Amino acid sequence: MSGGVDSAVAAARAVEAGHEVVGVHLALSRMPGTLRTGSRGCCTIEDSMDAQRAANVLGIPYYVWDFSERFKADVVDDFISEYSAGRTPNPCMRCNERIKFAALLEKALALGFDAVATGHYAKVLPGASGALELHRASAEAKDQSYVLGVLTAEQLAHAYFPLGDTPSKALVREEAARRGLSVAQKPDSYDICFIPDGDTKGWLADKVGTATGDIVDRTGAVVGSHEGAHAFTVGQRRGMRLGTPAADGKPRFVLEVRPKENTVVVGPKEALATALIAGSRYTWAGLAPADPASEFACEVQIRAHADPVPALAQVVPDAAGAAELVVTPEIPLDGVAPGQTAVIYVGTRVLGQFTIDRTVSAVPVGV
Repeated sequence: MSGGVDSAVAAARAVEAGHEVVGVHLALSRMPGTLRTGSRGCCTIEDSMDAQRAANVLGIPYYVWDFSERFKADVVDDFISEYSAGRTPNPCMRCNERIKFAALLEKALALGFDAVATGHYAKVLPGASGALELHRASAEAKDQSYVLGVLTAEQLAHAYFPLGDTPSKALVREEAARRGLSVAQKPDSYDICFIPDGDTKGWLADKVGTATGDIVDRTGAVVGSHEGAHAFTVGQRRGMRLGTPAADGKPRFVLEVRPKENTVVVGPKEALATALIAGSRYTWAGLAPADPASEFACEVQIRAHADPVPALAQVVPDAAGAAELVVTPEIPLDGVAPGQTAVIYVGTRVLGQFTIDRTVSAVPVGV
């Protein structure tokens, strides 16, 4: 129970369905000031109090479990490491993967519980073979299957999403009000919860330091300087000190971050078009394709609220001989950064996901 309206109503529905329900709030920091507060947080002291009030209304036991050490190691430190390596991580994906459906589920099962229920908008349904599958929620606008794409078959077997069939968030809020839950109109939370003021650039500078480096164009010519490559993400346009204007006078965008060289590569917007993405860190949400080494049709989604794009996917050996999931979209993707998560769908079903390690631009250098 995060302290928001979705998890409160999910708990209420689980109680109404006849389950034995225990409310759990996750304490993710031993220093509350390091988490965002108000409507922008999800795991602060005030959120814990909101969750407890909801549990009291529902008449269920309520506990706060301290996962702060695991959260720091698996989410915060991972976030810093990924940015330091020039990648753009998604901490909410890591939190779902390593905290809510790994650490939390492990503890729940050890204590004798059957499942972890959350307020996510997604569905777990049996497939044609009887094996469980993860599917999009009924409400496309609120669908959250993307951030759950990291779940494995074993985790799906112990996941319960009571809101999956709800057509809209407005109906959830109305239900919360009818049930007397004080969080009925509480604003949605925003990431990133562990950066209190929302200044990611400043937060990273404090954690990893600053170092002056070059900003170069696609030919390698120096066109500006920066004070830390970690402060840049692919697709970024503002905040660059470019002393040399582009020949055509058009704005330039960040195309690549090279932390080992402490260099940022910029270029035209057209060069952000991505013709291929690939990654070796992939998992399947349920049964894997019968023959993933053979090219198969799918849709790929690279952000939580992005539109899925038709694509072809295939598991192939990478340059080092390890397996790599390669996806070629029918139309180029825009502004993809290594470190992002790509989730693969077949219809409404989440087939799997991977962390993007490399991308190939649809626009060759010099064009």
